[in-house]
Order: sequence, then C-alpha cells, then structure tokens
Amino acid sequence: MNRMDSATATAGSGLKPEHFPEAAADTRPGLWFEVHPENYMVAGGPRLAWLEAMRSRHPLSLHGVGLSLAGMAPPDEAHLARLKALADRFDPFLISEHLAWCVHAGSYAPDLLPFPRTLAALDRIAGHIDRVQTVLKRPILIENPSLYMHLRGHEMSETDMLTALCTRTGCGLLIDVNNVHVSASNLGFDARQWLDAIPTAMIGEIHLAGHAADAQRPLLIDTHGASVAEAVWSLYDHLVARIGPRPTLIERDDDIPPYAELMAERDRAHNVLTREPCHA
Repeated sequence: MNRMDSATATAGSGLKPEHFPEAAADTRPGLWFEVHPENYMVAGGPRLAWLEAMRSRHPLSLHGVGLSLAGMAPPDEAHLARLKALADRFDPFLISEHLAWCVHAGSYAPDLLPFPRTLAALDRIAGHIDRVQTVLKRPILIENPSLYMHLRGHEMSETDMLTALCTRTGCGLLIDVNNVHVSASNLGFDARQWLDAIPTAMIGEIHLAGHAADAQRPLLIDTHGASVAEAVWSLYDHLVARIGPRPTLIERDDDIPPYAELMAERDRAHNVLTREPCHA
C-alpha cells in the first residue's frame, strides 16, 4: 500500500473521461479517484497516458469487477497477470473486488451474482482470495454486493462470511453502505445492526452510491445512477461515528452529472470524515 496516499486520502469519486480536465486540475485536500482496472488492461495508448497524468496528481485505487471471486473456478491467470501489471505500474493505494461471481464454465454474465454462503463456499473463496493476493503481493479488499432475493442453502450470515474471509486470508473489507441499505430493504433485515456486526479493524474503504425503486415490485435496485439517498447518508454517519474515518468513494456510473455535482457529494463525505469528534 502506498502509505502517503493511504494517510492523505479522504473522499473520492469514480474517474470519468468527461471529467478529466476538471479532475486533473482539482486541488481539494484528500481527493482521490477510482477506476475499474478492466478498462485499462491494455499494452499502451491514450487510456494509460491519461491515467498516468491523473496518477501524478491524485491517489488512485483499482476496483475490479471481473475476478469472479465467488465463482466455482479459480480467478483467471491471464486476468490476474494483467491486473498485476497495472497495479505495478500505477501503485494504487487500494485494490478491491466484489464478493460475487460473474464467470461460470467459460461464460461471462454482465452482473455480479450471489451465492449460497456455505462452509464449502468459504473454503473455495478463501482460496481464490489467497491466489489473488499471492500474485499481487498485497492484500485486497472485498465488497459486499447488493442482494435482491433470498437464496436457499445459507449456512452463515453475510457479516459472518465477510469476517471469516478476512480472518482466514488477511484481506480487508470495502463496505458499500448503499448495498447494505438496498439488501436490508429487499431482504428485511436491519441495516444498522448489519454495519455494527462488522469488526472495525477489517474495514479499509467505504462506498456510497445511488439506487432506484423498481416500478413493478417493492424492490430497491443498486443503479449507481442517482445521488446518494439521505437514508444512506444517515447509515454512513452512523458507520463513521463508530469506526472512524476510512477512504470513501462516491460511485456514479450512469446518468453522469456535471463534475461540480459529483464533487458536492464528495465534499459532503469529506466533511463527515474530517469533522472533529464529539467529546462527552
């Protein structure tokens, strides 16, 4: 981990091509940016030159969507090699991936899919995380996904699974607060109790994003296409009050607003992270 970036990064945003000139010139304290590494796993060209320029100005994190950590097969070795090359070149202060699957028997699904939380799954996923961390020669963070339906066959809670994976592999957690809110609403559990069950020391990063209500069913959908909801901000305040500051990202991948609008949300998160703690 880049120690200087880890110490100085507060709140950041996903980096979008249309925002590059403004992002490159932005001097906000603690500002950092995140990209999906799958968009930059190329040998050269303008994408990497663009990322080099941004990396010279701001801390950078890599947030993967293609390792399929919860899949039946181990992570693809060619994919891992490209990810390592990118990480070696840009020295991100964080690397993260979703606790979900998207690959099965050579077929790719354009989604991050759930799995039964069994002891067998725990063993399998721990092995996958170990392999990724061995190749990268550094720990990663794993993110809780949004959940939309009850699956049969669970043998442990989601928080117990996340905690067990961290204990066994030495990885950390990326807690997506919007995903917790969406899952809690869809599956009927208490979001604050979920957050309170996560050991403080395991949390290395926080994500905040927007969601939408399904027009046909009482279902929330993690869209990354709207502003962060006030209910999610409330959960974020609660989490930071308990665990202290953690690098926090505003995710927006659809209906991209002007840069200033994204930065207003980023600045709100920055203010939560940097405010003076209350003393009794």
